[in-house]
Amino acid sequence: MEKPTVALVYQAVQALYHDPDPAGKERASVWLGELQRSMYAWELADQLLQLKQDVESCYFAAQTMKMKIQMSFFELPPETHIALRDSLLSHIQSLKDLSPIIVTQLALAIADLALQMASWKGCVHTLIEKYSNDVSSMTFLIEILTVLPEEVHSRSLRIGANRRTEIIEDLAYYSSTVVTLLMTCVEKSGSNEKMLIKVFRCLGSWFNLGVLDSNFMANNQLLMVLFQVLQRDETSTNLHEAASDCVCSALYAIENVDTHMPLAQQLFQGVLTLETAYHMAVAREDLDKVLNYCRIFTELCETFLETTVRSPGQGMGDLRTLELLLICAGHPQYEVVEISFNFWYRLGENLYKTNDPALHGIFRPYIQRLLHGLARHCQLDPDHEGIPEDTDDFGEFRMRVSDLVKDVIFLVGSMECFSQVATFFWKLQVQMIPVSVLFNVYSYLLICISFPQGVCVENNPTLTEVLEQVVLLPETVHIAVRYTSIELVGEMSEVVDRNPRFLDPVLNYLMKGLREKTLASVAAKAIHNICSVCRDHMAQHFQGLLDIARALDSFALTTEAAVGLLKGTALVLARLPLEKIAECLSDLCAVQVMALKKLLSQDPRNGKAADPTVWLDRLAVIFRHTNPIVENGQTHPCQKVIQEIWPVLSETLNTHQADNRIVERCCRCLRFAVRCVGKGSASLLQPLVTQMVSVYQVYPHSCFLYLGSILVDEYGMEEGCRQGLLDMLQALCMPTFQLLEQTNGLRNHPDTVDDLFRLATRFVQRSPITLLSSGIIVHIIQCAIAATTLDHRDANCSVMKFVRDLIHTGVSNDHEDDFELRKQLIGQAMGQHGQQLVTQLMHTCCFCLPPYTLPDVAEVLWEIMVFDRPTFCRWLENALKGLPKETSGGAVTVTHKQLTDFHKQVTSAEECKQVCWAIREFTRLFR
Repeated sequence: MEKPTVALVYQAVQALYHDPDPAGKERASVWLGELQRSMYAWELADQLLQLKQDVESCYFAAQTMKMKIQMSFFELPPETHIALRDSLLSHIQSLKDLSPIIVTQLALAIADLALQMASWKGCVHTLIEKYSNDVSSMTFLIEILTVLPEEVHSRSLRIGANRRTEIIEDLAYYSSTVVTLLMTCVEKSGSNEKMLIKVFRCLGSWFNLGVLDSNFMANNQLLMVLFQVLQRDETSTNLHEAASDCVCSALYAIENVDTHMPLAQQLFQGVLTLETAYHMAVAREDLDKVLNYCRIFTELCETFLETTVRSPGQGMGDLRTLELLLICAGHPQYEVVEISFNFWYRLGENLYKTNDPALHGIFRPYIQRLLHGLARHCQLDPDHEGIPEDTDDFGEFRMRVSDLVKDVIFLVGSMECFSQVATFFWKLQVQMIPVSVLFNVYSYLLICISFPQGVCVENNPTLTEVLEQVVLLPETVHIAVRYTSIELVGEMSEVVDRNPRFLDPVLNYLMKGLREKTLASVAAKAIHNICSVCRDHMAQHFQGLLDIARALDSFALTTEAAVGLLKGTALVLARLPLEKIAECLSDLCAVQVMALKKLLSQDPRNGKAADPTVWLDRLAVIFRHTNPIVENGQTHPCQKVIQEIWPVLSETLNTHQADNRIVERCCRCLRFAVRCVGKGSASLLQPLVTQMVSVYQVYPHSCFLYLGSILVDEYGMEEGCRQGLLDMLQALCMPTFQLLEQTNGLRNHPDTVDDLFRLATRFVQRSPITLLSSGIIVHIIQCAIAATTLDHRDANCSVMKFVRDLIHTGVSNDHEDDFELRKQLIGQAMGQHGQQLVTQLMHTCCFCLPPYTLPDVAEVLWEIMVFDRPTFCRWLENALKGLPKETSGGAVTVTHKQLTDFHKQVTSAEECKQVCWAIREFTRLFR
């Protein structure tokens, strides 16, 4: 890109915002994005800000400045930093009245500059001294002071742990000055709402950073102002939200209550005074304020959770905090109670860990009241028609209720809700049940679905009574009650298993649902659950299941429900006598195979070929879950059926070889077929590999690599198969390497990387000598080293696992004859690639990978060190010497002592987790 004129940039910005043609907007956006990535952006953005032609051009320029400082600060030589700072401060002062958005962008740019510019010492002091006496400058001064602490932990800035510590210490030193400034602003501005909002936002930002002195804050007038604003009925919505956010930030900041006792006491007492204000907001139907109060009450409970559990009812363990949340649970809008769910989950987790019956008894009444409140929220309106949707907001709320109930039900036991349901059914039997109670039973059924599997099903008359009554529900009951009852029956499969006398009535009840369009899918899911848990009892009903499977498409089932039914049928099939399995499996597969044959017989010239994925998925689930117990020496009963089906699968794969989605389904089906019969599928090995390799040369679908890994896993230890599998690997690797060596090939094809190294890892696990003795191993290792930088969870995990397992083969003396040869071959590979690998891994974990990948990196380094510790020490030292010692802003990234300490920690480690801890701490210096 050649340097454009300011006029041309301005013209592009105008096109971006005002061109009526969408194509013109798109061209302007692309061109401006390219400009922002160039070196010219610095100067041109500065010139646009000086010109102040309009809001759009100034916003673009301010945003560009912020982006360049965040992402490309290294482009500027150190001698320009002071000039840039002075220019930005000049711009924010001259543009302070143009637009708040522009002020925010420039404030972010100044904050990010201050964090990276090590030579700007005491930036907070500098800014306050320069602007605090000018009333007109207070707006942007407070904005800078707000975003500055927020940006300290910004992921966009890689300032490193040393610089971050230095900054936090500096901000802590000046924090009292900032709070004093904010209080002065409040006193001078009186009841100016905009200024109060800015003050509360700024204060919240400093609370979030955790640098405010709690003793100083406990006695500060700003706290009193905060609670006064929240107590006043006439407080505006925006101001109320800002004050609520600030109180929540303060409560979060004192989570370690014991070290912040004075401030903790002030906040505790302050929040308890807000109950009356909450009731007033409810009376005025001001939902925004109600939600804010509930956020504050929840944050209060979260902050004092440990205190409440440790000393319930005493001091700041006062159980009035739980009363506040239960008051919120009584609000008619379910969005209010939903805010508190995380606290109740954490309370349940804490109480479960303590396992103290006396303590559980104290909290049990609160959980009981919570459950009844949740049941009320789950009720349907009396005029509701049909079955509630799972995908709308209310449906998602019910799912979250279900998850919460599972976490806290142990405190109260499940019998209360089941007894409630039993009572409702009794009323139904004697014709005394009004419409409102019908909806009550719906909500309690919904709650019950969450926990029957945690219920003690032994000799439990209430459960069997509920099950007995559910299957007798008349078809006149509201459809939502029937739907939920069917769900409950499916979840009570353990009760059915222990009480097989219920099996026939349960299946009859579920079959009624299966024949109704609105209930078919939930009934199918329930039948699947019954099949899964009651496999032995269901064997006598296999013919009925087979009839359902044959007529599957006559029912109004979702794809998932249909597959679930087949899964249940396959699970029961595996329990049949071995001599019956082959015939029954053939019958079960017949519908799918006939459908595939019909599709293949269609003339493609008549239009687009029909999609075979439905039938492939159904075959896959049958193969996956037909897992009979076969003794050594016995022929697998599924072997003959799969051999008969292979030609149809092969032809389907060939016909649709260009379609990645269909090829993936074919490979998945074949994968489960191979897994189903294990070594019994040996006769398929050659034709399958031949077809895979042939198609992959033209269409490199990564699923072929995955299927290859399955074949290696099954046959890699068979002497007669090893060379053929190696030939397969080499044939698949060539087009794979060509794909990955393209520009951004690794980043654009993470699935291929993932599946390639799954395949290579299987070779290492099943036949390491075969792989290590081949010529392809060098190329695979080089590809692995390049792929260690890939920030993709699955792909990176597979790469690291391959390298770790590869090196481990030279470490693990498993008393096999080939250990010395393995060790020798690994030694050769490490001699050739070890230094490059260690250097790349250190660079990768410091600059490329997210923290969650570091344990995998640590395991690789550990294996290298175990293999040859002296050589590894040298490689690590060389790798550390190559790391940058300073940031582009002049801050020290890593000291010589930190480098030597890290080297010592790693090389003297006695277990892998010590290496992991050392890497976690070390990489923070570069992030």
